[in-house]
Amino acid sequence: MASTDQDGTLPAPSFEGRAPHVLLVAAPFYRKVADGMIAGARAALEAAGATHELIEVPGALEIPAAIRLAHARGGYEGFVALGCVIRGETYHFELVCNESGRGLTLLGLEGIAIGNGVLTTEDLAQAEVRADPARMNKGGGAAEAALHLIALARRFAA
Repeated sequence: MASTDQDGTLPAPSFEGRAPHVLLVAAPFYRKVADGMIAGARAALEAAGATHELIEVPGALEIPAAIRLAHARGGYEGFVALGCVIRGETYHFELVCNESGRGLTLLGLEGIAIGNGVLTTEDLAQAEVRADPARMNKGGGAAEAALHLIALARRFAA
């Protein structure tokens, strides 16, 4: 019988020596949702001893491009993508979800440590629950994913 335990999260990694420096890239189209995700991500990064900066972009489609530009300049060991796309009446939802996700995946396959916190929900209520640091804390989860990839990259580089 399959387990009903859905909390299969890994403990946050710890970093000896140099603290990771992470860039949060947020699309604040839904400001309340973005603010919750940013708060959750910041708390997770600070708990791990990481430093961070925040930039904002117009929408979810711009997140991968902003990460690529920042990565090319250097100075960041990892990135956290934060945004929200809510289903509407047109195909635009699928386009934005698919293309922003594809862009982040391609960057990850280049070896860039990215935690994907772009929510894709049916309505604003779902997004607010997922963004709330006291509830589902998807921003914190995305930050922890980035930290795990940073730790893995350091392990393989050593």
